[in-house]
Amino acid sequence: MAKKSVLARNKRREAMVLRYAERRAALKSQARNPSATQQERWEAQDQLQRQPRDACPARVRRRCHFSGRGKACYRKFGLGRNRLREAAMNGDIPGLVKASW
Repeated sequence: MAKKSVLARNKRREAMVLRYAERRAALKSQARNPSATQQERWEAQDQLQRQPRDACPARVRRRCHFSGRGKACYRKFGLGRNRLREAAMNGDIPGLVKASW
């Protein structure tokens, strides 16, 4: 199980990403707009850089829903490799079986 402080930090980042999503999208579109002047694009980029770091979606870590493990988390199942193996062995995930040849 991951430390509670790490899980809380990740949840706080997720909330901040949602809070700033519209503003970030508007600033990014303005910074990439080829019809805007160079000064307007620079100002949009500057405002984008002034936003909190945790507002960037890349800082949110995908974690296992059960254990909170940050590494080896399969996106399709939302589980870490350990929990995925246990669930597959128990038959909890339909269609997923251990390979044997």
